[in-house]
Amino acid sequence: MAASHEPGADTSDREITATRVFDAPRDLVFTAWTDPKHVARWWGPNGFTNTIHEMDVRPGGVWRLVMHGPDGTDYPNEFEFVEVERPGRLVLSHVSAPKFRMTTTFAEESTGKTTVTVRMLFETAEERDRTVRKFGADEGLKQNLSRLGEHLAALAG
Repeated sequence: MAASHEPGADTSDREITATRVFDAPRDLVFTAWTDPKHVARWWGPNGFTNTIHEMDVRPGGVWRLVMHGPDGTDYPNEFEFVEVERPGRLVLSHVSAPKFRMTTTFAEESTGKTTVTVRMLFETAEERDRTVRKFGADEGLKQNLSRLGEHLAALAG
């Protein structure tokens, strides 16, 4: 049976979600998320570095990168941009394994801060669970957002 993608369907068993408030304006946070010069500095869990081969931020555009783990392991990744609504929303498909849809929203707060919510949606709960076990994707997402916060703070400083 295929997984439901109907609006309103409960997909929580197939998701990894994280939200964080950044002390930075929405345009800057969106740029930090979509400019390869910025992304290379903060993307990935703690200890990871990146080589970005291509980042074409438009619907149908491709983002190809290699994440270099602290143990020397290389993790090739490929995404396709599905939706780009500057500066409020990005939807990407992770087309390399493990496959998932990542929706990131950037909500502007009245205080000049930005709330970012990242939702990784997998085809099945089993695939989500396997990705958490194999790659620590739940903790990795939290670390990823922490690293973005450090990058934004360095830009402001």
